Amino acid sequence: MESFTAAERARLAPHFTSVDEPVFALVNLPETVKGALFARYSRYPGTLRRLFLDEFADSLPEQADAWDAGEGERAARLYERIFLGYGDDSVAQLGGAHVACEWVSNVLTKVLQRPRLAAYLEQSTRYIAYDQPMPGGGYRYHRDPSLGPEYEAAMDALFDTYSAALPKVAAWVDASFPGDPSPARTRAVQAKALDLLRGLLPAASLSHMGIYASGQTYEQLILHLLAHPLPEARRVGEGVLAAVKAVMPSFVARVERPDRGGEWIEYLRARDAAAERWTARLGLDDASAAARDEGPSVRLLHVDGDEESLLAALLFEAAGVSEEETRLRLSALGPEERARMLADLVGERRNRRHRPGRGFEALRYRFEIVSDYGAFRDLQRHRMLTVQWQRLGPHLGAEVPEEVEAAGCGDAYRRALEVSRAEWERLAAEGREREALYALCLGFRIRYILDCNAREAMQLIELRSGREGHPSYRAVAHEMHRLIASVHPAVANAMVHVDHETEPRLERILAEMRTEAKRAAV
Repeated sequence: MESFTAAERARLAPHFTSVDEPVFALVNLPETVKGALFARYSRYPGTLRRLFLDEFADSLPEQADAWDAGEGERAARLYERIFLGYGDDSVAQLGGAHVACEWVSNVLTKVLQRPRLAAYLEQSTRYIAYDQPMPGGGYRYHRDPSLGPEYEAAMDALFDTYSAALPKVAAWVDASFPGDPSPARTRAVQAKALDLLRGLLPAASLSHMGIYASGQTYEQLILHLLAHPLPEARRVGEGVLAAVKAVMPSFVARVERPDRGGEWIEYLRARDAAAERWTARLGLDDASAAARDEGPSVRLLHVDGDEESLLAALLFEAAGVSEEETRLRLSALGPEERARMLADLVGERRNRRHRPGRGFEALRYRFEIVSDYGAFRDLQRHRMLTVQWQRLGPHLGAEVPEEVEAAGCGDAYRRALEVSRAEWERLAAEGREREALYALCLGFRIRYILDCNAREAMQLIELRSGREGHPSYRAVAHEMHRLIASVHPAVANAMVHVDHETEPRLERILAEMRTEAKRAAV
């Protein structure tokens, strides 16, 4: 172990969780300094703490409050020195920041999550009722005077319907799923009522989102936002840039440089324009002609790999021969022995977090899905797969949940969908199709692609089929599992934690009971 003098230990102590242990964390340092320290670490022969003493400690002020604008001039100069030698991307991967984006539309939350390289936490429509006014008054939806008074009238009508239906649906749920009164049951009843009515909420509904990401990821996100055709996205992009500049300005310094960020933004805009131009030329842009009120669906478009590829990949890391040789040995085995081998290699999965090895990544599935926008919002959040989606519109239709009909709110729900569709049509006719999607209820359907390997599919299907999930995305997970079973039954059989139950129930009751038990224990 490396030894330090008393004076050195005093310099190290405020910035390292341990001066003696071989595993430690950095604390009380600006993000730029941490990133630069690790970048230099890659070419320094000594330890990180010795590197800090040799090359960094003298550059730091004695007091944390001596930093200006989050990192100060000294840190900026330090960053530039490291940047010149090691490249900005490697440094920008090693510092991070927490950024909150508040009062953003549900449209924008999908734009914020689209890069999928960060950690995101979004407010849930399952736990927050949207019948209460905002702090400044009025319902919680995105406003823009340029959208006209008709837009606000339509949005108010949607929220009026939601607010009036919520107590009726909650009362129906309470009566339809009897049980002993308890705080857990009360929360589960409320969650189901909110789930049943979330399709009434427009995409303009406002949410809050927390993001944690590296400097490099923020740079990509900011560029993506600034290039976006939606004014709200550009405004939030400017806000995220200002927030990150206040914490680690050097990491996003090239965003505002015309020869770097400027050209990057123009490239993104040109790329999007090319896609619009070619879809129009090929006649692929008229969604109304392609489908009207198409029902929900899951289609398996393409499959890569077979179960022999899976077995070979699962054995590869333990083997000492080429994969080709492994395949030759596997070809000599019968179906029963292969099945036993796969079961043994997968192992006993006592919960869904016990996932098999990376060999499952040898198989790939491409699904095309049509579901309501609410279900899409939940499935889009999975960051370990490829997600692509088309622009939301009313052409694929929407439907009233059976439980809402049973609660006596079906007609009001249908009238709200028509209000939503009519406002979309008005805005689209004015050439504002991008902003028109604010007016669409989350119950309207959208078409999207989920492209995933078998390991990713297992994580998504087992999680989203769980008894606590919303029925809309549970139905998608069930159908994905069935389609995988039709081509790779052994892979589907390995997904032992898929919940196939489809009977109506209080989805959240078990989770709420567990929470209540934990609270009681504390």
